[in-house]
Amino acid sequence: MKTNEQATAYIKTPLGITQITGDENGISIISIADEGEISPEIPVVLQEGVTQLQDYFDGKRTTFDFKLNPKGTEFQQRVWQALLEIPFGKTCSYMDLSKKLGDVKAIRAVASANGKNPLWIVVPCHRVIGTDGSLTGYAGGLWRKKWLLEHENPSRKQELLF
Repeated sequence: MKTNEQATAYIKTPLGITQITGDENGISIISIADEGEISPEIPVVLQEGVTQLQDYFDGKRTTFDFKLNPKGTEFQQRVWQALLEIPFGKTCSYMDLSKKLGDVKAIRAVASANGKNPLWIVVPCHRVIGTDGSLTGYAGGLWRKKWLLEHENPSRKQELLF
């Protein structure tokens, strides 16, 4: 593989087929689809990310430490960085996130940036819920958001409003 050449792999997860794309600068995309071809081989630059995602789904990992390289605006990057600070098994509201970023009026912009997160699971946008505790918009589908929150905190199973 040439320097800076993007590599892509597809792996099977409990929630569908996951696409992982990146290069030596880090993983830039992790997304989910309902179907697709599983990669017979994982490119070297993606192996650590794939291993850590598999460990997460197997219940052996609560944090990720492979190199990330998401593409987005400066504001989106700030929102995604704030998402990384939401602890495993915890949630926060869009309002909490807006306050953390210093502007409660930016709640819609925060929600939009959250929805454009290119790093599914690793940048935990699934941990952001409505102020009333309800599950709200999730690009991967609300059933996946519910699954992820229950996977991270099984005691929340009964608490989640759906």
